[in-house]
Amino acid sequence: MSTVQIKGPLGELSMDVPAYVNINQDPALPGPTLTVEDATDKKQKSMWGTTRAYLQNHILGVSEGHSAILRFNGVGYRSTIEKTATTVEPEYPGQEFVNLKVGYSHPIELGIPKGMKASTPQPTRLLLEGPEKEVVMQFAAKIRKWRVPEPYKGKGIFVNGETIKLKNKRTK
Repeated sequence: MSTVQIKGPLGELSMDVPAYVNINQDPALPGPTLTVEDATDKKQKSMWGTTRAYLQNHILGVSEGHSAILRFNGVGYRSTIEKTATTVEPEYPGQEFVNLKVGYSHPIELGIPKGMKASTPQPTRLLLEGPEKEVVMQFAAKIRKWRVPEPYKGKGIFVNGETIKLKNKRTK
């Protein structure tokens, strides 16, 4: 395993690359190219594409950033960004919290992971931004888990333009 450092205007990320994957930087080509030692080996072949995808996500993350837009659909469903939380302890100094009101008797408070930014352009929208795609989408999934979209009324938390097909009422 070797570690690759990727730097950009939005930060710096590091990535572990298997020893049999080689990264070649050719000045004639627009970006790096990847090769493996044995292209017939099944494991090396599968890690070739996976490593390329992870590398592309890291490069895009430090240059442009990744984002996820969550849409709250339901009566009274909304979110806010708070500096402090009453039910959760901060994991690092200056951590902000997402406060969800999605139909429970209490508000749900979730700590925003380090390096991510969250904003609420509207009370029913939540914008998550960060350099690591995996962290952004994992946090979006963690929020979505509180109210998964349901197929009868169409209520729930939708991620990145997700839609569901509504079902008809159940009849006997």
